[in-house]
Amino acid sequence: MPAALPDLPDDPSHASQHDPQHDPLSRRMRALRRSDVRDLLRHAGLPDMISLAGGLPAAELFDVEGLRAATLAALDDTPAAALQYGMTEGQPALREAIAALLGERGIVAGADDLVITAGSQQGLDLVARVLLDDGDAVVVERPSYLAALQAFGLASPRWCTIGVDAHGGRVEDLDAACAGLRPKLVYVVPDFANPTGACMSLERRRALVRWAVRHQVTVLEDDPYGALRTGGAPIPSIAALAAEVPGASNWIAQASTLSKTVAPGLRVGWLRLPPWLRDAVVRLKQAADLHTSSLAQETARHYLASGRLPARLAIVRAEYARRRDALAEALQSGFGDRLALQVPEGGMFLWGRFTDGTDTRALLPHALERGTMFVPGDAFFVDAADAASLRLNFSAAPPDRLREGARRLRDAHAALHARAAAA
Repeated sequence: MPAALPDLPDDPSHASQHDPQHDPLSRRMRALRRSDVRDLLRHAGLPDMISLAGGLPAAELFDVEGLRAATLAALDDTPAAALQYGMTEGQPALREAIAALLGERGIVAGADDLVITAGSQQGLDLVARVLLDDGDAVVVERPSYLAALQAFGLASPRWCTIGVDAHGGRVEDLDAACAGLRPKLVYVVPDFANPTGACMSLERRRALVRWAVRHQVTVLEDDPYGALRTGGAPIPSIAALAAEVPGASNWIAQASTLSKTVAPGLRVGWLRLPPWLRDAVVRLKQAADLHTSSLAQETARHYLASGRLPARLAIVRAEYARRRDALAEALQSGFGDRLALQVPEGGMFLWGRFTDGTDTRALLPHALERGTMFVPGDAFFVDAADAASLRLNFSAAPPDRLREGARRLRDAHAALHARAAAA
């Protein structure tokens, strides 16, 4: 069991302790919600803690040998490019390599369509800041990726939400969700969505492309997990499907990253953008950070050139499938029909919902006391949250630890309900 636990994260809605009449923080900063996921990371290092919370790749599967060689190649072969200031858009050789990688995924892209970012999270932030004025309408899935909600939330938008089912975001509900508003942005995670693990159907992806062209609204497709498919037939990305519809390429943007496939510590992601949006994003990135780390970019470029990624991904996919199945089977055995699970064909997360009235925010302290943790599902909603839901990560721990985490979660659930019965 872990040592004494720190206090639980502050209420995400908490703003500032300052006198509001003399608060030195900006209005946008005061309104910025905390990330439950990032706050929970401070518990992850406690002795014997089994984290089912963070979206961390398996560190033991990182290709350390390949990355070491790529870093040395960057310093030996291209030292000036690795250590000098670079172009805001990103190193030309890396953009060419990413364009080739996208081509393997059926996406037509040239180097000039891409902007290299400090992880895909910076890409989401840049697109949001370029497009959104305060109060603009933004469409997100319900539930949606927490850090995207943070990035978009800085503009205090008018949220429009579409539900998610086993076939992904319900794009057929877009017109009803917008209620007469013309949104500035539609944000979706179509492959193994964070948090639900859902995969958007081909029919819905095509419908979303047609809707974007008809309404002339930018769609931002976030694709960090598509390369982590462990079963089922691949579905073309929204960016690939845009080639089928005249004019669609002007309204479809895509963010992706090497964080889930190579290593998050590189902080190398990218945006594929139409020209009008790319120009604006580059100007904003110039003001934000000048450019993404040259050394990280050159390391990434040399790693992709090494040809090691496909074999490494095969290892990662096989292990993630083992881990997913171990956690899902342990949860199903421990909870039975009290916990409904969505088990995806890839990605890094299980989405669960208790059918017995369990409030997962109330469950979390009991889980932490027993040495495991998860993310309460209410963190992923911008409107009426589902208090019975939770997100569980399976990628960061081996199968035996995942089974033990499920057992501890079952004990925490029993303790919560025993206390409620005794009250």
